[in-house]
Amino acid sequence: MINKLADSVAQALAGVKDGATVLIGGFGTAGIPGELIDGLIAQGARDLTVVNNNAGNADQGLAALLKAGQVRKIICSFPRQVDSYVFDDLYRSGKLELELVPQGNLAERLRAAGAGIGAFFCPTAYGTELAAGKETREINGKHYVLEHPIHGDVALVKAEKGDRWGNLTYRMSARNFGPVMATAAKTTIATVHEVVELGALDPEAIVTPGIYVTHVVKIDRTATQAGGFKKSA
Repeated sequence: MINKLADSVAQALAGVKDGATVLIGGFGTAGIPGELIDGLIAQGARDLTVVNNNAGNADQGLAALLKAGQVRKIICSFPRQVDSYVFDDLYRSGKLELELVPQGNLAERLRAAGAGIGAFFCPTAYGTELAAGKETREINGKHYVLEHPIHGDVALVKAEKGDRWGNLTYRMSARNFGPVMATAAKTTIATVHEVVELGALDPEAIVTPGIYVTHVVKIDRTATQAGGFKKSA
């Protein structure tokens, strides 16, 4: 019997190893899998490469993981915002490596990993510092940059509902990078607010099929903390 329901966050995260590439869903604080990030901090894996749209807000979530000293490198689109002071301090002191990726490229590099694409040409970043050292090509009179997929050892995503086979649905904008990250990782761990019986999810509404999901953990529903605020004095 296929049953991907984990008894706890700790159980689901037990296999994350030092040096892993961890794909973390979320757009700012929307859809950020906070419980899984907190669990990863407690689990203690270090020397991680983290892929996320942002580089953390204030002292919680991804910022807390950075602050714990467990991340060697971050790959993201928007590392700087008014409350990204944890990232700022680590980056400026040389304790954290940054790979800056345009947002569309980030999504497409993840999608390419899940689709089995070896590399692709994209016009974004041509003629900028972000294209330095990369192969470029002119195709039909337009210049492109060669981009490679981003593969993950683990993906941490926040979904809305799931079943014991791992089929997932999402809530509105909390969906963001979750589906492409789930396909790009060897192991996908998802939190859900509701576990339903097999067949309860409309097959046409399932966004991430269970074949891409390794563990499902049920969590309580809590209010998302807002991001983008300055550090209090």
